[in-house]
Amino acid sequence: MKNWGVLGGLAAAVAAGMYVLWGPITERKRRRRGLVPGLLNLGNTCFMNSLLQGLSSCPSFIKWLEEFTAQYKTDQNQATEHQYLSVTLLRLLRALSCQEVTEDDVLDASCLLEVLRMYRWQISSFEEQDAHELFHVLTSSLEDERDRQPRVTHLFDVHSLEQPEITQKQISCRTRGSLPPVSSHWKSQHPFHGRLTSNMVCKHCEHQSPVRYDTFDSLSLSIPAAVWGRPMTLDHCLHHFISSESVKDVVCDNCTKIQAEGTLNGQSIENQRTTFVKQLKLGKLPQCLCIHLQRLSWSNQGTPLKRHEHVQFNEFLIMDIYKYRIPVHKSRQNELNQKSSEETAPGTKDGIAVKPSDAEQPPSTKPLFMNGASSSSFLMSLGTFPLAAFPECSSPVYLYRLMAVVVHHGDMHSGHFVTYRRSPPSSKNPLSVSSQWLWISDDTVRKASLQEVLSSSAYLLFYERVHSRVQHQSVELRAEE
Repeated sequence: MKNWGVLGGLAAAVAAGMYVLWGPITERKRRRRGLVPGLLNLGNTCFMNSLLQGLSSCPSFIKWLEEFTAQYKTDQNQATEHQYLSVTLLRLLRALSCQEVTEDDVLDASCLLEVLRMYRWQISSFEEQDAHELFHVLTSSLEDERDRQPRVTHLFDVHSLEQPEITQKQISCRTRGSLPPVSSHWKSQHPFHGRLTSNMVCKHCEHQSPVRYDTFDSLSLSIPAAVWGRPMTLDHCLHHFISSESVKDVVCDNCTKIQAEGTLNGQSIENQRTTFVKQLKLGKLPQCLCIHLQRLSWSNQGTPLKRHEHVQFNEFLIMDIYKYRIPVHKSRQNELNQKSSEETAPGTKDGIAVKPSDAEQPPSTKPLFMNGASSSSFLMSLGTFPLAAFPECSSPVYLYRLMAVVVHHGDMHSGHFVTYRRSPPSSKNPLSVSSQWLWISDDTVRKASLQEVLSSSAYLLFYERVHSRVQHQSVELRAEE
């Protein structure tokens, strides 16, 4: 019996030493395998769990939350922090991205539902909800929280002035040097914030109406009708989104003005109604791009149906061709064309015929980069973009990297949300981007391959913009565009 007691004591000592050196076995196991914590399903909260896993894979969004919540750290009343959505969301995302040490393999996100109820959002944990709708609830609530914050720096410490034990002699104005500038309203926008441009041109006189800007937090793309024998790609959905449409019976002020100039004795004329061509473009592309693929359709009998077809997408996404460009004035364009024709004849150089470059080709003949086209170079890429395979896109400005994919399994009445996301970067190199993918279904987490991710039927796609060194130097200028 004494020997058994000695052995038991030694085993307890060894176990205690292992705990001190390496911490809990579950925590050490998860960190060694590169996994992240799962989320407890509170009834039917897979929609919330999948969205939180997707947001936690976007470093720019977490960084923005850290900067946004820095204002609350100076508040001496820490008990009010739980009332802020930004603070609650940041704590969850930091834990899911392994930026905060936690001994739990499964986290409870019920605190997020509680703080949303304070924002007058009644979201039940026992009813099936939509992950995309929750995304807009979060972004709109963050905007409401931002709008409630003062935008002018206080000159006095109001908290000290309200203390009754402070006498009049103890009160003094504490100067802090020059006042910091008031933060711009647009600079404080979350990284998912972008702007759409709506452009309308009269078919009769080619007069262009003023460009209209509308904000967006996600691009909701409808899936066009499939063509037999051709795979559906993300580019097809994007082109369908910005495709021009004709709007009939619109009053054209320019046509009315031209008609009035041709009349005699100032006779009154009716407003001229013509057909306009309307087209959408992306005026401001966000740092984090959320793409929602609309999989809801309606049958002839009016019943909702889910579209299950696979939409091909890639690890990298180029958005340059969808960006709005300020049109060049006709007179300036004529000058450039005349100057170009005087220097050399098109298609020749020193009397020798040459192939025109991409810049000289008309837009209709330029090769189109297909985001979502099957390519072995994409499937084999591990964190690097194979630009050599696409010389026409050798220097994209708006290049995005895939960070997470939310997938819905089931039909329109019931189903389950899961998430594919990147594993967090190592602590030795926190600015790197991991090439390891994870499949997460509530509290179940396992490793996945890039091939499995690209083969999934995406519902939400989370991309983050990749900046080159040159773009990093002018990022402040691009933010003001």
